[in-house]
Amino acid sequence: MTASGQAGADNAAARRAAARRAERRRRTPFLKRFLPRTLFGRSLLIIVTPVILAQAVATWIFYDRHWDTVTNRLAYAVAGDIATVIAMLERDPSQDGRDWTLATAARTTDLIVTLEPEQVLPDQRRQLSGLLERTLGKALDERVGRPFTINTRVAHEWYEIRVQMADGVLSVMSPERRLFTPTSYIFILWMVGSAIVLFAVAILFMRNQIRPIKRLAIAADALGKGRDVSNFKMEGATEVRQAASAFLLMRERLQRQINQRTEMLAGVSHDLRTPLTRMKLALDMIEDPDLDPEVEELKADVAEMEEMIEGYLAFARGEGTEAVQPTDLTRLLNEVAVGARREGTEVTLTAPEGLSLPLRPNAVRRCIANLLVNAGRHAGTAWVKADRKDGVIEITVDDDGPGIPAYLRDDVFKPFFRVDSSRNLDTGGSGLGLTIARDVARSHGGDITLDDSPYGGLRAVIRLPI
Repeated sequence: MTASGQAGADNAAARRAAARRAERRRRTPFLKRFLPRTLFGRSLLIIVTPVILAQAVATWIFYDRHWDTVTNRLAYAVAGDIATVIAMLERDPSQDGRDWTLATAARTTDLIVTLEPEQVLPDQRRQLSGLLERTLGKALDERVGRPFTINTRVAHEWYEIRVQMADGVLSVMSPERRLFTPTSYIFILWMVGSAIVLFAVAILFMRNQIRPIKRLAIAADALGKGRDVSNFKMEGATEVRQAASAFLLMRERLQRQINQRTEMLAGVSHDLRTPLTRMKLALDMIEDPDLDPEVEELKADVAEMEEMIEGYLAFARGEGTEAVQPTDLTRLLNEVAVGARREGTEVTLTAPEGLSLPLRPNAVRRCIANLLVNAGRHAGTAWVKADRKDGVIEITVDDDGPGIPAYLRDDVFKPFFRVDSSRNLDTGGSGLGLTIARDVARSHGGDITLDDSPYGGLRAVIRLPI
């Protein structure tokens, strides 16, 4: 198949992945989509949400009480003073009476009152805007009961109230302090300031509590990838320390189990090699022509047992103690491809330069070599491609062989499982190649999956996290 066919297969895989992500989003509850996913974000939300609700309720109650009491009383007090001035002017309309009334109002009410004779207010009153203007307008309607206008732009921190009289317009200049109190601003600043301080303290403490959990997660991830976590120490709250203690005990048990398994397999192989060697010598010394068919069968059995023992050792070495180190994956793939070509497999390699990540180089070399050995045994031509995708390095090994039926693709990773049921090692191998390959990939925190190749054979995809 051509490169365009491979590109079409890659696009189909990308579409399937996008469809799976869309299906997961569809199944996720609507509200949960907007909630934070991290423990830090959720813990902070648990702390912040009640505080915000409490402050919102307190602010609403404060404003409701504040405007219903303080602002209303201030507005009605100003409206009452204006109504008193109007009543006094109407009782004594003489010039001396008017002068005395205006002077008294200026001295006792903190209002600047002037009378503009023969002036008329516009017929259409400007629409009142703002909560303070509407409150003052309501008070004037109730206390004064005459046409009026309110101008808030006449001067800074002054309100002009013009009331229509029988013989002119009464102009009243009221300072803002008689209508408005700054306690609302002080309250808002106090609420916002206290909330900011509370959020800062909550963030500081939550980060200190979350940090040990993140370190534990990093250590567990490193252990899953086979890396050394010897510098990990227990810290944080009691529950986090308990989890860290359980993690350390688990690490010790895993390492002890791996060492025991490796030592057992090495011991078994060593014990079996001695009798196998004696059997080979005994078979070589048999010179009876009548027994040649039986001797050849026994030699084949001995060769199969040796191959199985070597498979045991290779499987054990796959979980050995090789150290993780920064590795140039592109160079490693080139070396494996060269080795496969020497064995007669035609290999085409596509990999960008500088593709590096921490690996056990010998184990990964064995993993990819096993896949190429399978390709060479069943196909003869292999295509190897490596690339960086979504935080992982993806290595694809394609061949043009007969492939593996879909219902057997999980079974072929089982130890000693062979698609070819014959005992011929040249066609079926020992049944440990794919087992070792998956074991190596998973020890690095990745995995191997099998699929149909665009070249007609089998596709093996290795995904290694960066």
